[in-house]
Amino acid sequence: MARHIKRLLGYNNCMQYIIDGHNLIPNIRGLTLSDLDDEQALVDLLTPFLRAKKSRAMVFFDRAAAGQAGQRNLGLINAVFVPADQTADAAIARYIRQLGGASQNHTLVSSDRTVQASARAYHTTVLTSQEFSQLLQRFYEQEPQSDPAERSLSPEEVKQWEDLFSQYGTQPPDGMNP
Repeated sequence: MARHIKRLLGYNNCMQYIIDGHNLIPNIRGLTLSDLDDEQALVDLLTPFLRAKKSRAMVFFDRAAAGQAGQRNLGLINAVFVPADQTADAAIARYIRQLGGASQNHTLVSSDRTVQASARAYHTTVLTSQEFSQLLQRFYEQEPQSDPAERSLSPEEVKQWEDLFSQYGTQPPDGMNP
């Protein structure tokens, strides 16, 4: 377990995660599978974490709506929307099998024991969804997330705004009422 924690805390800059999305969502505070945009919320939460850890992820979501199945590149995340007649578990197992020996450089995030067993057969590191959720929580507690609205303007930005406003003097531009 100590080896896995070292890798997860950033000692391995090439960490690749394979994530069972709908298995992870209920383990993250504030996310629920009943939300209409639960998949996007998970992607939004994972992206800063992956960027900070210099990692990438393949996130599998099952029960894709008709016409929505397929893979989408979302920056550091490749999202796989598995057709409704298949399971994410089977798609993950297939993906790990395809990776072969390269799966040793990946970490599976799932609490499903069958998926975990198929990953371990290929020497893939396994984290439960609860363990990964705790990693995310620690990351967000340690990593101050600045609100863009609260950030101070640089001197150059202040000058640009002053120049913009001063070009109109005391009168608003034509067509604008005070």
